[in-house]
Amino acid sequence: MSPSFSISYANQCIVITGGNRGIGHAFSEAVAKAGGNIAVIYRSAPDAEKVVEEIGKKYNVKAKAYKCDVSNTALTDETMQKIDKELGPITGLIANAGVSVVKPAFELTQDDFNYVYNVNVFGVFNTARAVAKVWKERGHKGSIVINSSMSSQIINKVNNNSPLTQVFYNSSKAAVSNLTKGLAGEWAQYGIRVNALSPGYVNTDQTAFMDKNIRDFQASQVPMGRFAEPHEMTGLALLLLSEHASYMTGAEYFVDGGQLVY
Repeated sequence: MSPSFSISYANQCIVITGGNRGIGHAFSEAVAKAGGNIAVIYRSAPDAEKVVEEIGKKYNVKAKAYKCDVSNTALTDETMQKIDKELGPITGLIANAGVSVVKPAFELTQDDFNYVYNVNVFGVFNTARAVAKVWKERGHKGSIVINSSMSSQIINKVNNNSPLTQVFYNSSKAAVSNLTKGLAGEWAQYGIRVNALSPGYVNTDQTAFMDKNIRDFQASQVPMGRFAEPHEMTGLALLLLSEHASYMTGAEYFVDGGQLVY
């Protein structure tokens, strides 16, 4: 008996920025498991091509890594067009790439600001616009999922009295969440949907190196009492990319284990 509800990406191509590590890797695996071909955009990771190739073999789909600095507009446009020709047509995008600088505000610099905002905001904008251009020319009604953060709404803490010192990261996520709404409003006329997925605390390679006391404190602030695993972010992303979400656009969806109920 066939299931009453399923999501398949067979014969589709989904682009995932930063899809070779962390939450992005989980997105890549989830799309491939659902039968979709994946194009992963990465900036510098030396093992990106191997990682993506292994995902393709594991799920028997086409998978290719494309090196690109998403803060470079011309290169991002060129890369998206190349993906569309080689693996496409592109049908969806997960704009996942993001970075942070953890320093007290008094120590932050212009270079720190540029580093965070060039990837988290301008890079997301470049990527979304590049794929939207391809779709507008073709008349394709695609879906874009932007990976934001619950940090768009709150300031994370390392204990009861101290914030996690990453004001550029937090503010960049607030910016990209609002960017989502702006793009959704402008591109609705073309049938292009844009939504933000905002994770809470997630157990990734980056958080694995955090001080255990900080991790334990942060986990204690979540009603579920634990960090999420990366794969727990993927269900909503798959839904938002699919036709099941055809009337969903311009919204920010929190997958935070209940963190924001307080």
